[in-house]
Amino acid sequence: MAIRLFSISILLFAGALTPAQTTTTSNPDAPPISPQNPNMTSRGLDNDKEGLYALWTDYKRNLNPEQQRNAYPTAKEYLRRWGGETDAETKEVKKWVMEYERQMYARDMYTAYNARSYAKVFELGRPALKSDADNFVALSLMVEAAHDNSLAGKSEFNSEAADYARRAIKLLEDGKVSKADPFKSMDLARSFLNYALATMVKDQSPAEAALAYAKALKVQDNPYNRDPIVYHRMGIAIYTGQLAPLSAEYNDKFGGKQSSPEQAAMMTKIMKLADQTIDAYTRAVALLDKPEQKDARAKAMGQLTTLYKAFHNGSDAGLNEMIAGVLANPMP
Repeated sequence: MAIRLFSISILLFAGALTPAQTTTTSNPDAPPISPQNPNMTSRGLDNDKEGLYALWTDYKRNLNPEQQRNAYPTAKEYLRRWGGETDAETKEVKKWVMEYERQMYARDMYTAYNARSYAKVFELGRPALKSDADNFVALSLMVEAAHDNSLAGKSEFNSEAADYARRAIKLLEDGKVSKADPFKSMDLARSFLNYALATMVKDQSPAEAALAYAKALKVQDNPYNRDPIVYHRMGIAIYTGQLAPLSAEYNDKFGGKQSSPEQAAMMTKIMKLADQTIDAYTRAVALLDKPEQKDARAKAMGQLTTLYKAFHNGSDAGLNEMIAGVLANPMP
């Protein structure tokens, strides 16, 4: 095939080897007269471009699988030569190549993921993102690979995958994802990606984790709303990343001083965060209802009681009722 394309190129450019004829006038001050015949280089380029586009179209539409395989290298050659142009044909070839490469990378990444070869998933995913930064499947599969890898106690991919999770979430929030793959639904995609992000950054960035946990749990169709560990982790993240720092700032700014509008506004924020933290711990306690979870429930209950009293004048009145009814209410 390379020989055929080279031969076509030589024929098409043959006219460009002959210098264009020009005429001059005896008056040196007169403007030059344009050549009578157009330069053949541009015509040859146009013909070559149209020929390669037609060849790609033929390969793409051919029912013979052997011929169809030639479509991709032909399209890549087209883009190598004319990829910077903005005509409709070039845009069509670009779009086709992007989709072809997405499917190619996805196929290989699925194979590696199913084989639990998580390092291979990243080896394939990184170049996929270089040529297609919005490749949602590649981003998501690397996040899934890192998450599954961390379940085995290995976290070497977490920092990199956290960034991929952020990028995938932004694509969802910006409405740039038309298919949920590799997830079963858009809701599951939103929930998992936020949950995975929160889990990966909870120790280094608890404030970010708190927001991500909340997003994961507020998705209508999410698999985590009966998981006490998720609520407990969210409670810790809110307290560590948001409530405690804001309370410390409040004490520094307003401790021992008279009330002011600024002080009241900050106190309102603190109470809202306290409500969210208490709610998360309360849900964790309510869901730790199995006999084998007795010790975990007792520990979480002790944490919840201390926190509840701190914001209820040292009293735990109403706490048991809150635990009994919390799961019937939406998260604050």
